Amino acid sequence: RVAVVDLDVHQGDGTATLFEGDGSVFTLSMHCGANFPFRKARSDLDIDVPSGTADAGYLRLLRETLPTMLRRFRPELVLYDAGVDVWEGDGLGHLKLSHAGIWSRDRYVIETCVRSGVPIACVIGGGYDRDPLALARRHALLHRAAARVWRGSARLSGSAPAEVPL
Repeated sequence: RVAVVDLDVHQGDGTATLFEGDGSVFTLSMHCGANFPFRKARSDLDIDVPSGTADAGYLRLLRETLPTMLRRFRPELVLYDAGVDVWEGDGLGHLKLSHAGIWSRDRYVIETCVRSGVPIACVIGGGYDRDPLALARRHALLHRAAARVWRGSARLSGSAPAEVPL
C-alpha cells in the first residue's frame, strides 16, 4: 500500500489517472484549483487550495488532511512530491507560501510520516524561476527539513528557524 502525497501547485493529474481504480495506491493532491490543468483528473483525495493562500491557511489544510489519510489508508510507504511552485514569487503558482512556509510544510509531512511509522521517499518538484541557483536553494529546503527531522530536533508544534537557510 502506497500513498502519493503531491503538494505541487498543479494537480497530480498524471498520478491520479495512472492509479485510478487501484486500491493499493492512494493519491492525495493538494493544489491550486484555479491553476493548470483546468480539467482535473480524479485523485482519491483532491484538496483545492484557493488562489492567494499563504503559509497559515495552507499549513492548516495540510494538518487537517495528512494525519487522517495516514490513519485511514495505513500506507506502507509515502511518496512525497514537494513542489516549490507554491512559493509566493513563482510566476505560475498562484499561491503565496514563503520560504519558511515551504520548509514548515516539508518538515511537517516528513515528521508526520516518521512519527506514524511510515517510510517516506521525497522528490523535489515544480518551481519556475529564471535564477537556477535560487530555484535550487528552494528545492534544498526539502533536504534541510529532512535533515532536521532525521536529527530529531524538529517539533510538530515548532516553527521554522528564524532564518530559513537558503
